Amino acid sequence: MPMSPTNPPLLTRKELDAQLGGAARAWLDEALAEAEHAAAHQDTEQPGGPYAAPPWELRYAAAGRHAGLEHADSVRALLLIEARATLPALTRLYEQGTAAERRAVLLTLHRLDLGPTALPLVEDALRTNDTRLIAAAVGPYAATHLEAHNWRHAVLKCLFTGVGVEAVDGLARRARGDAELARMLGDFAAERIAAGRGVPADLTRVLELTTPGAAAPTEES
Repeated sequence: MPMSPTNPPLLTRKELDAQLGGAARAWLDEALAEAEHAAAHQDTEQPGGPYAAPPWELRYAAAGRHAGLEHADSVRALLLIEARATLPALTRLYEQGTAAERRAVLLTLHRLDLGPTALPLVEDALRTNDTRLIAAAVGPYAATHLEAHNWRHAVLKCLFTGVGVEAVDGLARRARGDAELARMLGDFAAERIAAGRGVPADLTRVLELTTPGAAAPTEES
């Protein structure tokens, strides 16, 4: 049985410098300088129109090739933060990017000053069956901004696709006392049983969390 996807920890610049080779560090220095320049001139530079890709966005796409696939998420997150990526830039990177590039956008949303404006990207990811995108979509940004109805469906999407509910940030806090979520989980379990299929262990775990008096875990998923 394939392992449930998990969201990789995003490394800091210092941690990346300790792991990258000299050529990759030099490339990252240049990439972050371009992102910093873009942030400083955000209000004045639009040389090629709204869909022209500035240099740092090209670096974003090339992160895996220059810094290694294992570091690409962290490098892309640093570029988004350094560039103070706006919603149009994030949307462009998400819509035109590979699955890995989309995942990095989702993983970084909570570190940018966006409010709820990037929810369409989260909702798009939750409509897919790409488990790595779904796991990234239910992170801290969704925990803060996704409204209750869509959040409940996001939890069910994780159960349906096999994404471990440990990926759902703020799960215990948001599930506690949620009678509607409990009803939806019960319906989902009944459908599985009627179809002769097993009920995921994670479903029972979430159902227990919906109890109004459920104790919060010491470390919330």
